[in-house]
Amino acid sequence: MAGLGLAATALVARSALLRYELWRASPTFRRFYEGGFQQAMDRREAALILGIRESAKAERVKEAHRRIMIANHPDSGGSDYVATKINEAKELLMGNAQGGRGGSSGSPFS
Repeated sequence: MAGLGLAATALVARSALLRYELWRASPTFRRFYEGGFQQAMDRREAALILGIRESAKAERVKEAHRRIMIANHPDSGGSDYVATKINEAKELLMGNAQGGRGGSSGSPFS
């Protein structure tokens, strides 16, 4: 009797594990951008990188940026390139991607 109970428990556990793996592999489980960066970042890609909506408020952008940078900061073993992309995404969504970067817009001499 004990052997039959153990076999039934193992079968149920195996079935549950397989279902969990299928659920985890489904596209709805993935919450973060999986890479493959575009040549020039747009608002959609920036939002995917930070895991937020394109229309997110500044507070939400800052919160998402901080959370992702903690996990990917170069000082804690993260990639310099990925950290740069995360910072670029924040700047783009905050609306100051061009701010103070040497463009001719706003120059009194142009």
